[in-house]
Amino acid sequence: MALYIDKLDDAAALLNSAKRICVVGCSGSGKSTLSQILCERLGLDYISMDRDVFWLPGWKLRPRPEALELMHQFVAGERWIIDGNSPGSLPARLARADMVIWMRPPRHLSIYGVLSRWLKHRGTVRPEMAPGCPEKIDWPFLQYVWNFEAHEVPQFQAQFENARADLPVVVLRSHRQTNEFLAALGGCQRR
Repeated sequence: MALYIDKLDDAAALLNSAKRICVVGCSGSGKSTLSQILCERLGLDYISMDRDVFWLPGWKLRPRPEALELMHQFVAGERWIIDGNSPGSLPARLARADMVIWMRPPRHLSIYGVLSRWLKHRGTVRPEMAPGCPEKIDWPFLQYVWNFEAHEVPQFQAQFENARADLPVVVLRSHRQTNEFLAALGGCQRR
């Protein structure tokens, strides 16, 4: 079972020495924003599962065998932050990760994040999305976000239960907690 870290100062200290970090959570939870901030501060490569693994232009899903091969190539790297979900590929990421950050705000904040992102990027491709995949929103996607805690979280919990015992997991449940975590990390600039 993974080791849950409750104290943000302790989590920040562990993060400072981590070379491979998984950031997971619901769409709109802030995982891409946090991942990009951490990549800049820690000098790690940023891998967006949406951009680099799952999607092809025109919102076409990459064939699963090809996506899994790409994921294994990225995971084999020495210095990365991988931002994304996909419980099916999580075991490979957890096996190599030094730390997991689980973005888990209340669902209304994730809905707000999705709507804000759509307003900011509608009709354009956001940086963490594959080329040719302009920002869009629809009712099934909003339902997915609303029901994420009930439908997806049990899969993550099961994966963390089966993870190695020394894998630290920090759960961030609000924007305030995320900001406190970043403050605890300080202005580190490691390359």
